[in-house]
Amino acid sequence: MRESMASTIPLRPRSALILALASLAGLVMFLWPLMVKVDPQQPQLMPPFFFLLLLPVVVLLCLVELAEGGMDSKALAMLGVLTAINAVMRGLGAGLAGVEMVFFLLILAGRVFGPGFGFALGCTSIFASALITAGVGTWLPYQMMASAWIGLGAGLLPRRPRGGAELGMLIAYGIFAAYAYGLFMNMSGWPYLLGAAVPGQEASLAFVPGDPIIDNLKRFGIFTLFTSTTSWDTGRAITNTIALLLLGPAILATLRRAVRRATVVAEIAVDAETPTRR
Repeated sequence: MRESMASTIPLRPRSALILALASLAGLVMFLWPLMVKVDPQQPQLMPPFFFLLLLPVVVLLCLVELAEGGMDSKALAMLGVLTAINAVMRGLGAGLAGVEMVFFLLILAGRVFGPGFGFALGCTSIFASALITAGVGTWLPYQMMASAWIGLGAGLLPRRPRGGAELGMLIAYGIFAAYAYGLFMNMSGWPYLLGAAVPGQEASLAFVPGDPIIDNLKRFGIFTLFTSTTSWDTGRAITNTIALLLLGPAILATLRRAVRRATVVAEIAVDAETPTRR
């Protein structure tokens, strides 16, 4: 039987381009502190809050494009089921000490169903869990984009590894994703937590508009190391590792079985609609 690992949401060239442009826009939204330029005489720096309005629109456009690119009723049903499961599981951990159960299932689903599905699941899972736990705030669009990137990256991992090699690859990716998620979320909140230092004055760990990128990155590196990397992010990495190690093989088999059944049903339906030549 042909390997049924193809994406449930096919990535047409236009869909891939939309995802790439959305990811580029999201990257700019996360990294704006490193690129902002201001007049040293300016008394106050106003962060570009329009990003918070633009980012949900970008995510919505991506979801619409993916849906038009091939999300049928079966894919939509699977997306809904996994979104609900992920939303509930995220509420159970509540992020306490980095214990977040949302990412390991996102990684496994992206691995099985492909990058488009992983991107969509990352967005919908975080959004649904935010509604359930009353976690809606200015941070939500950034969480949605960062989670979407985790699902997207899982779908882009090499397809060849199987068995123990595949599980090891997913665990390594889960550790990387845990720290990458923390870095991006810290970057989104760094200017708001510490404020913006005035160029030429003592900066502490705050970012300094107009300073060389290397200097700002050094300050950010120290900030994120002591506030997140050695605590929350490490807890998230450990959680991903344990969950993938214990539950990964069984969930991978279950998701792939669901793909095979959906593929077989679709092929039978197509054959039934095809007239038989006499």
